[in-house]
Amino acid sequence: MKSVLITQEGHDKLAAELQQLWYVERPEITKKVTWAASLGDRSENADYQYNKQLLRKIDRRVRYLGKRLEELKIVAYSPIQEGKVYFGAWVEIENELGETINLRIVGVDEIFDTDPSYISIDSPMAKALLGKSVDDEIEVVTPSGKKTWFINQIMYK
Repeated sequence: MKSVLITQEGHDKLAAELQQLWYVERPEITKKVTWAASLGDRSENADYQYNKQLLRKIDRRVRYLGKRLEELKIVAYSPIQEGKVYFGAWVEIENELGETINLRIVGVDEIFDTDPSYISIDSPMAKALLGKSVDDEIEVVTPSGKKTWFINQIMYK
């Protein structure tokens, strides 16, 4: 089962997507479906079929977001988290070659294509990082073998 944790930022994005779909996109597509249906024979009407399919896709996403937003638990930053890696943290890690990457531990619903530095709380990397401090060493099993990382910095924005 996937995690129900989410940052406030992630929750706001999902809520905005739901609003956009319900109040902007769905009414627009509904108008197109109505117009295309008024043209007559629906079986050979590409506009009707395409927009009807798009409407079903929007409705599925609206149902999913409505249910999911009710289940999600927003995790807010707390000063007790300082110095350790917890949900919502930005973590700079470094490998043995000196290469550094910055990651943010977020809920599974926040993994968007737009930011590859976000990793799911359920990922092996996040699980290895949780509860650790700066200068700690972690090992993560990857498809290409075990990798060792060092924690350089932990930030909460």
